[in-house]
Amino acid sequence: MSDTDLIPGILDLLVCPQCHGQLAWDYEASELVCTNTDCALAYPVRGGIPILVIDEARATREQ
Repeated sequence: MSDTDLIPGILDLLVCPQCHGQLAWDYEASELVCTNTDCALAYPVRGGIPILVIDEARATREQ
């Protein structure tokens, strides 16, 4: 397991803190991205730990 890998099955337990939508793993960007198209925030994963803080997230769509 590398620094950016998540524990298997963790996505089944995590939701977006903003809208409570499902999260999808973006391997290339090392982010968890909200699948709700109205929200679509991307949360960083650092050292295998998802940083699920809204202030740390970046928008993936234009406002």
